[in-house]
Amino acid sequence: MKLSSATLVLILLLITTFLQAAMAGSGFCSGKCKVRCSKASIKDRCLKYCNICCKECKCVPSGTYGNKDQCPCYRDKVVKGSKKPKCP
Repeated sequence: MKLSSATLVLILLLITTFLQAAMAGSGFCSGKCKVRCSKASIKDRCLKYCNICCKECKCVPSGTYGNKDQCPCYRDKVVKGSKKPKCP
């Protein structure tokens, strides 16, 4: 039985998507958020929301502040019913 190239591409795409989701849930988010929140005045809150955003968006902007254009999903998250940003 030969797999068509379209089937092979689909399988590879599913594997890649699964691996990205697994990475975002593991040490990837905690490491990136630790750097992101290193200079925050309220680190516990920063880490909490950063990890939530990272798991949803699968990315965290570099640096300790700003650079949110690197991750549009992270940048555009807002608190429900408000225009206040959700992600630090």
